[in-house]
Amino acid sequence: MPMDGLTLFGLLTLTVMLLFYALEHRSPWFVLAFAAACLAASAYGFLQGAWPFGVVEVVWALVAFRRWYGLGQAAPEAGALKETAAAARAQASRQSRTSD
Repeated sequence: MPMDGLTLFGLLTLTVMLLFYALEHRSPWFVLAFAAACLAASAYGFLQGAWPFGVVEVVWALVAFRRWYGLGQAAPEAGALKETAAAARAQASRQSRTSD
């Protein structure tokens, strides 16, 4: 059974989307790639005539993009917490040495 270009595009798009979803835990960049793949899947849905699928994929893309953006924002906060904890340990260590 021959495949037309649109069907091949849909197959590749959904395959890549699944791959990036499986790799999301490895890097925030895979989350961003998943969002882009969702947009491509949305385009496929609209081009194919299944507009509900296209709408749902746009929503998934927005959710993934927001998650990617949040991951980028969380990294500096985590670093700041580590620095604060390290400073508190150093201060406690200095205080214990001076009280001896």
